[in-house]
Amino acid sequence: MKMNSTRYSRGTVVLLCVVGLLAFAGTASALSVSAEGVPSESAVGDEVTVTYTIDEPFTDVPNQWTLQGQTELENVSWTVTVLRAGSAINQGQETYGTQNFSQELDIDNNGDEVRVELTGTVPAIETYSYQPEERYTVATLTRVSGSNENQIRSDSTHHYTSDSREARTAIQSASQAINATGGNSEADQLRNNAISSYENGNFGNAIDLAGQAQNTAEQAQQSQQTTQTLLYAGVGVVILLLLGGVGFFLYSRSGGDDYSKL
Repeated sequence: MKMNSTRYSRGTVVLLCVVGLLAFAGTASALSVSAEGVPSESAVGDEVTVTYTIDEPFTDVPNQWTLQGQTELENVSWTVTVLRAGSAINQGQETYGTQNFSQELDIDNNGDEVRVELTGTVPAIETYSYQPEERYTVATLTRVSGSNENQIRSDSTHHYTSDSREARTAIQSASQAINATGGNSEADQLRNNAISSYENGNFGNAIDLAGQAQNTAEQAQQSQQTTQTLLYAGVGVVILLLLGGVGFFLYSRSGGDDYSKL
């Protein structure tokens, strides 16, 4: 009975391992998308180049599906290349010059990788927002099969102008100074006014108000430090006086005892 139980346990472990390996293998070989060149932030008017790679485009998906791409970049160029073992298949490359593209993919073409190269310029900022910061869509890739749409990759990033970046930096510096004080109502109000000016596109005023907020916070912090220093000094004086009094008392008492003995 014990032997049968041991065999059953070993068999169960082996079966679970096989199932786990099969599941892992299936997951590892499924369609995946990687990206290179997606910026963490970018200036309006700068050129951006991003490359997306779709591996195993027909694993666990229909044999025919449509790849769609969208971007908010301007002056756009997409290059879509279907590859097999690292080489482009015959007539496997298409180019598009619009912000949206759509390309049919078919397993019969024998491709095991799809590469999407996107180049464009960073768009202007329509509405300024301090928090959350202004963002634009670098690219969104979608797999379409019949009426089913599945977004397989989407990237967005912060964009800025030289003026908006300077104003944002000034507001951030003011915020750091305010945080260092533990909070200051006057500085807070000045910073809020700076943010309001920022969001209205009045960056010069935003920088000025942020500077005032920072100065107010720094002065408040300096005042706090001075008050704290004076407080510590006062406490020190009191302690010294107490120690002196105790010492004098002990000395007097000791002296009195010696005199009485005489």
